Amino acid sequence: MKKILLFFALLSFALALPGVAQAPKAAPAYFAKYEHLKMTRTDDGILEIRLHTNDGPITFTGRDHREFVEAFYNVSQDRDNKVVILTGTGTEWMAKIDFASLGDITNPREWDAVIWEGQKMLQNLLDINVPVIAAINGPALLHSEYALTADIILASEGAYFQDLPHLAGGIVPGDGMQVVWPRVLGPQRGKFFLYTQQKIAAREAKDLGVVAEVLPTNEALMARSYELARQLLKIPELTRRYMRTVFAQPLKRELLEQVGYGLALEGISATDLKVAGELKAKEAAPAAGKKPGKK
Repeated sequence: MKKILLFFALLSFALALPGVAQAPKAAPAYFAKYEHLKMTRTDDGILEIRLHTNDGPITFTGRDHREFVEAFYNVSQDRDNKVVILTGTGTEWMAKIDFASLGDITNPREWDAVIWEGQKMLQNLLDINVPVIAAINGPALLHSEYALTADIILASEGAYFQDLPHLAGGIVPGDGMQVVWPRVLGPQRGKFFLYTQQKIAAREAKDLGVVAEVLPTNEALMARSYELARQLLKIPELTRRYMRTVFAQPLKRELLEQVGYGLALEGISATDLKVAGELKAKEAAPAAGKKPGKK
């Protein structure tokens, strides 16, 4: 037994010596599991999560809404992830959505699943207990709440923020937007942003305290993201992890309290639009069937 223990001790010592090659770790299976997430990790533990559709800008779908729950859980469970960079592809961070793929928002049984996913997705993002850098490479028109869960937000010159789809569809922005934007802008400015569908360009976002730095190009954006990530790696392991935890906890509590309620109201507002449309069609039908001169 002593000889066996001595052998493994010497082997471990030899592998730790400079110049002794070690076999690279295989990428975890979850890296390639999700249709619209591309994940790559450097040898020193910087995980890049890139939103994409067919290697171009992402079109967000109902499948993404389901898969991102598990994806962010996987990321949070992997201790080899030391810092995370969340970014988009091309010239968009997230600007397009396939509404039909999300199902019938007015059907309680279908919308109940979306409510659960919406809550778990944000909780799992905040359960990633390493620093997260959001690199906003273009318009962030939907689900910018994902970016605002990050510890550091960088943006390129062409980036801007806007909550486009909710009021465009006539529904309540209850998926976390009602929490993160008033939190980062202040209650009054945050409500103004959501009520008016205000567009906030990268430079203005920096002045408002949303963005830490604005970079001239997307190439510069990613270079700076990795530079900052490597700076964060110099922080001792547990200190780095616990800093994320201590910063995330208050936001996690607020989202836990508000997102389920907000998404329920979002569904009610959508159902009201459907009912109003049906009533309008019903009222128009008899008028269309009347003959001239008849009362």
